[in-house]
Amino acid sequence: MVLESTIVCADTSEYMRNGDFVPTRIQAQQDAVNLVCLSKTKSNPENNVGLIAMSPNVKVLVTMTSEVEIILANLHQCHPEGSLNFLTGIKVAHLALKHRQGKNHRMRIVAFVGSPIENEEKELVKLAKKLKKEKVNVDIINFGQDSDNTEKLTTFINTINGSEGTGSHLVTIPPGTLLSDALMHSPVIVGEDGSGAVPGLPGTGGGEFEFGFDPASDPELAMALRISMEEQRQRQEDETKQVIEDTAGETTPKPTTDTDTTNNTSSNHCYSEEALLEQALAMSMNPAAETTSSMEEAPIPDFSNMTEEQQIAYAMQMSLAPDEEAETPMETDAGGSSKTDDAKAEGGTEDYSEVMSDPTFLRSVLENLPGVDPSSETVQNAMGSLLQQQTTKDEDQRKKKGGKKDGEDKDGKKK
Repeated sequence: MVLESTIVCADTSEYMRNGDFVPTRIQAQQDAVNLVCLSKTKSNPENNVGLIAMSPNVKVLVTMTSEVEIILANLHQCHPEGSLNFLTGIKVAHLALKHRQGKNHRMRIVAFVGSPIENEEKELVKLAKKLKKEKVNVDIINFGQDSDNTEKLTTFINTINGSEGTGSHLVTIPPGTLLSDALMHSPVIVGEDGSGAVPGLPGTGGGEFEFGFDPASDPELAMALRISMEEQRQRQEDETKQVIEDTAGETTPKPTTDTDTTNNTSSNHCYSEEALLEQALAMSMNPAAETTSSMEEAPIPDFSNMTEEQQIAYAMQMSLAPDEEAETPMETDAGGSSKTDDAKAEGGTEDYSEVMSDPTFLRSVLENLPGVDPSSETVQNAMGSLLQQQTTKDEDQRKKKGGKKDGEDKDGKKK
């Protein structure tokens, strides 16, 4: 909000007795001054307003204050007499603004003119140039004698504004109109863009106060009601956000957080690297048919949630899986049957025990896997354990076939 110090210059000449404004000019001016003072003080609590009477002799009735009641009490004590001294009244108002307490406040003069201006236009232009230099804005309410004063006052306001200025205004109100109602929607009260309208003023926003009563009559109650309304508004916003979050949680899967990923990684590290490598090599030794069927039935793994060890194991399994399209024709015997068919007939599955028991082959496979060091102690231990298991498995199979070793006959005797 704009900080502003305002001096209201009231016309108290003999012309103010006329009744062309209801009920008289001076009483209509009193209501209009009340409206102006309320709009200035309510727009910012730090704004100040003063009052000057421009007839018969210019005098300061009220110095800068934020209490509108004092201004109205002094204005009601003035009675119409003498003639209007417009030029002197504006000069005194300018001098009073120079001695304002708030030096950072903008300066503004609001003058009510209901009597003929006796000053020459040259004098008004000279004063207007001085006010423009001092950055003083002037609003003039011209009523009652508009035919005599409009031309002079228009030149006065245009000189203050200059070619681009819009801070000063001239409002001309014809007779038969309520002065306060005409000012209600004028630039003097609401500004040129309407941004200066203050809710709570009589005639603005339906003429009603925010809580149904004048906050100035009970400031503590008004403050308590404002705080209560703000808390209620905040509570409703929180409830709305909670409902939106709950709805989004039901329809959208909860994203995996860094904490969940960390917990999963920690649990996966419970398994030693050696055990994982042994498991990977054991999976690679399965028969080709079982491996192929398990790969067809198994879902595609999620590599983003797999640890490095699990990815290594899966890569070894894929590298050892048979490629049906790359199979080369097998050697056939004289009867047309292949040696592979004979092997399947005997054992039911292809035998990779001879290949997997070859350390050179296993080492070449591990060297092609990314991130695996075949020379590491863990990998060597895993390979040794697998080779030992394969040797034991071969001996068990020979015993099942007849308990004879190579070079023995059916009775177990050496040939």
